[in-house]
Amino acid sequence: MGMRYAMLIGGNPESWSDSSAAERAAAMTATYAWFERWSQAGKIADGGAELAEPGTARTIRGGLVIDGPFLESKEVIGGFVLLDANSMDEAVEIAATWPNARRPDVVIEVRPVVEH
Repeated sequence: MGMRYAMLIGGNPESWSDSSAAERAAAMTATYAWFERWSQAGKIADGGAELAEPGTARTIRGGLVIDGPFLESKEVIGGFVLLDANSMDEAVEIAATWPNARRPDVVIEVRPVVEH
C-alpha cells in the first residue's frame, strides 16, 4: 500500500449546468469508467464523493458562520477522490486521466494526506 493522496476536483459550476443533458450523461459515464479502471488497479483509497452545489455550503471564518462558499473565485471544489499511490508523481499521473481534466474550466489539485 502506498501513500494516500487527495484529488480535489474543482471548476466553475455554471459551465456544468450550461452543458446539455447528453453532455452531462456522457461525462458521468466517463467518470464511472474512470472509477472502475482505477479501482480495479487498486489506486482508489476510501472512494470519493461528489459534493452538493456551492450554494448549500456554510463557511466558518473567524468564528462566524456564513451562508454559502466564501471564496474569491468562481471555481469551487465539486468533489474529491482519495488515491492510493506510491508517489506524488504517480498520484498526479492518475489524476491527469480524470475524464474532464483537459477542459479549461476544470481544476484538479492533488495533495498528500497527512496520516496521524
